Amino acid sequence: MHDHDTSERLASYADVLAGELPGTWTSSYLAPDAKDDLAELADRIWDLDLVAASLAEHPLQQAAVLSRPDGAQLVILDRYDERDGFLVAAVAPHALPDEAYRAVREPNGIALTDDPFLGAEQVAGDLLARYDRALAHARYNTLCDILPSQPDRVVLTWQPDGSIAATAEDRVGAVLRFYGFVQDPQSGTYRLSGDDTQAQARTLRKIGPRLNALGISTALQHPASRTAPTASAAPASAPPVPAGPRTPTARSR
Repeated sequence: MHDHDTSERLASYADVLAGELPGTWTSSYLAPDAKDDLAELADRIWDLDLVAASLAEHPLQQAAVLSRPDGAQLVILDRYDERDGFLVAAVAPHALPDEAYRAVREPNGIALTDDPFLGAEQVAGDLLARYDRALAHARYNTLCDILPSQPDRVVLTWQPDGSIAATAEDRVGAVLRFYGFVQDPQSGTYRLSGDDTQAQARTLRKIGPRLNALGISTALQHPASRTAPTASAAPASAPPVPAGPRTPTARSR
């Protein structure tokens, strides 16, 4: 049976912690009956040390999630070592493909004091700095697989997960966003999901004429091809090259 006092304590602690961390953070509470959300959250906890060991013995029953506008998240969870306080861990972002986490050191979580003001100092002085470094590394990994665009040419690069990514200046970015590309607030890159390949193909066919009207050509490339794009623009009406088969990869945490 769920302890109401425990849930109130966790939620209140997280609310105070969110207000004391540098930057803008919001707090939300996941109750025990939110089983699907808790399971999905547990799978994204970015830890191979203290928090992972705790979850191995005590599956996630409730949690508080702190979220920052750039997509960064922290999770606050119960502690089972007979000490007051909580555990806090980083959460791996939804938006990044599994390949982005290769060779990135996990920003393992820490134990927090029962005082949320002191807890905020612990997070800001330790976990948050390591989390931001890990996020920057993971986002850089995605940039390594995106061929650079040029002022008169946008290079759209296939990604291993079937999505398409590009770097672009503001006027081109406005076109990409209009047709469904999502911009990463940290890296500035644009990404078009590959969940629906037919919709993806239609989008690419529409983008060509719009960019051509701005005097900008397009090129569709695979990241393995590190040669410069050819001088002639790909015909705007030509269908995109179909994505290769997707092979799921396990995310290193």
